[in-house]
Amino acid sequence: MTRISDPSNYGDRLEACYSGAVYDTLRSMGLPDQILPRTIRPLDATRPLAGPIFTFSGYADHTVDGHTTLLEWTRMLSKAPSGSVVVCQPNDDTLAHMGELSAETFVYKGVRGYLCDGGCRDSVRILETGLRVWSRYYTPRDVVGRWVPDRFGEPVVIGGVTIRTGDYLMADRDGALVIPQEHIQEVTEKVEEVLRTENKVRTAILEGVDPVEAYLKYRKF
Repeated sequence: MTRISDPSNYGDRLEACYSGAVYDTLRSMGLPDQILPRTIRPLDATRPLAGPIFTFSGYADHTVDGHTTLLEWTRMLSKAPSGSVVVCQPNDDTLAHMGELSAETFVYKGVRGYLCDGGCRDSVRILETGLRVWSRYYTPRDVVGRWVPDRFGEPVVIGGVTIRTGDYLMADRDGALVIPQEHIQEVTEKVEEVLRTENKVRTAILEGVDPVEAYLKYRKF
């Protein structure tokens, strides 16, 4: 079983943070446009998701037979590495690009989660599997005879953000962001420092310090 590398457990560390702090950090580094569209929402908003990305894309094709579509779909499931967050650009907004059996497969393989710029079905059953899924809409229509995955591990674009295999996703109730792989160590360390500073500001406010004074002392609010 192929596993994607996550040195220093950046995924686990970022899941202990929140997207607002990640955005603030990216903005301070000159990377303010790494947010994915706000229409991409989690099935379970209580569980954040972070980890190294494995990308794939596909296309609508109503001429292909059901066997071929399912064969190519299951090949995608086979390629998805353990430890990854699978990110899909389906180039389609008419059907579901994730369902229960696929979610069960990902959970068994140790995939951290799934995000697609498309649809989802079997949502109640997916919640029961525990797979963390982000998508744009729900529909009972599946890929059979209608859609084929075709590119694996190649860059995709979602909402103007270029996403490469090896980049990191951080997503929670407030939204999803992509962290370029070359910045993951710096971003993670800075986000953790932001949280430590925010805790100091919070303590100061609860002790009665004026918010202006707290801001001027810690330069964070």
